[in-house]
Amino acid sequence: MPVLNITHRTAYRYANAVAPGPHRMMLRPRETRELRLLAFELIVQPEALVTWAHDVPGNSIATATFSGLTDTLVVESRLAVDLSAQAWPVFDISAAAQQYPFRYTDEDWIDLGALARPQYFDAAGRLSDWVEGFVMGRPTDTLSLLQDVSNGVSGRINYQSREVEGTQGPLETLDRGWGSCRDIAVLFAEAVRTLGFGARIVSGYLFDASRELVGSAGAGSTHAWVEVFVPGAGWISFDPTNRSMGSANLVPVAAARHITQVAPVTGSFHGGSGDLLEMDVQVTVNPI
Repeated sequence: MPVLNITHRTAYRYANAVAPGPHRMMLRPRETRELRLLAFELIVQPEALVTWAHDVPGNSIATATFSGLTDTLVVESRLAVDLSAQAWPVFDISAAAQQYPFRYTDEDWIDLGALARPQYFDAAGRLSDWVEGFVMGRPTDTLSLLQDVSNGVSGRINYQSREVEGTQGPLETLDRGWGSCRDIAVLFAEAVRTLGFGARIVSGYLFDASRELVGSAGAGSTHAWVEVFVPGAGWISFDPTNRSMGSANLVPVAAARHITQVAPVTGSFHGGSGDLLEMDVQVTVNPI
């Protein structure tokens, strides 16, 4: 796999000079066995005090604090990563978890906590009933079941790019039959959680050299997918938007329980309700 140069630029333009509040930025990739961060630079304009911390899941969080007024605000990250994930990975699932249903160890279950519980209200159990259709039997092969659910989400939901903020709930996406990569990831995560799996939402970048993958815009794009915890193998990446399994083509930046916890840039400003004229996001992902 290639070494990639990634640039992520978020720009805000205001009708009048405003006072920016603190901005929270999740832009530094998560280093893994399959991803090595070679270089990283964060540029914030106007000048700001930037501090770093890690949240509960271990994501790198930068917080920019501003002083004074401005009519533009730009956050840009520039980074280089060495992506070595295999296109056809083999997962060393422990013998006790190769067949579903299986039981997490007490320690794993405690640590997974809310990651293994549905996050959206579904009093009638509609999502659970739908997901049950992918369980061919009990017992059944664990990895095949997860692939079937991922492919089932892809087959049911048509991908549509959506620039507006926010994410659809899983039942809303299921009923509409379309959604963005964020919506599709949320549906898949919620679906496997109803089966008792621990799952977390991941945001990052999609490298699409062939430009044949769904969810990519030009040379690159922000993207969302899901990691499912399977004993022995650990966290396995599933990208239901592209019916793929494994981390090939994926650069993870943030992982968390809920989609709202992995937004790349969030913040506020003090000004009039109509002062925000435009927010423009540009991402490029190119091999070196």
